[in-house]
Amino acid sequence: MPHDHPSHAHDSQVYDRGHNSHDHAHPHDHNHHHHDPHHSHMHGPDAAAELQILTAQFIDGFVQARDKMSYLRLAGVPLEKPGQGGGPSLKLVDVKLTTQWQVGTASPSFGSRELSYLPYPGEMVTERTNMDLIYVSLDEKQATDIRQFLHGRDLP
Repeated sequence: MPHDHPSHAHDSQVYDRGHNSHDHAHPHDHNHHHHDPHHSHMHGPDAAAELQILTAQFIDGFVQARDKMSYLRLAGVPLEKPGQGGGPSLKLVDVKLTTQWQVGTASPSFGSRELSYLPYPGEMVTERTNMDLIYVSLDEKQATDIRQFLHGRDLP
């Protein structure tokens, strides 16, 4: 499928990742090794789907871990983070799991203020669990969505 992305230089040996099979012009050959072994040309929906899978696996691992604090430490979750504006540092005190079931969809209707609503049949209802890391100090409270944490990490 054709796509555009900015040119970037790679100087290394030839390595076929099967990415050169689509037809579009590039200022470089895609048959190459990347200096960063985690370099990816994943865009939009693919990256979002990967993040969703990583998030689900991370949450499953946390739920199953016998030692929750060790799991968080091994994952690199910070137990403290700086406060806003140089205030006191925030400490991780809670991990909040929220489960939701999507039972339908609603979207704007053309030429109407009413939403177009499509309830799902039973087999299409999906479950989603999310995790928030809750940090507090004497001055503030912050909830960090686990997707923000995972997205900010250098993952393959």
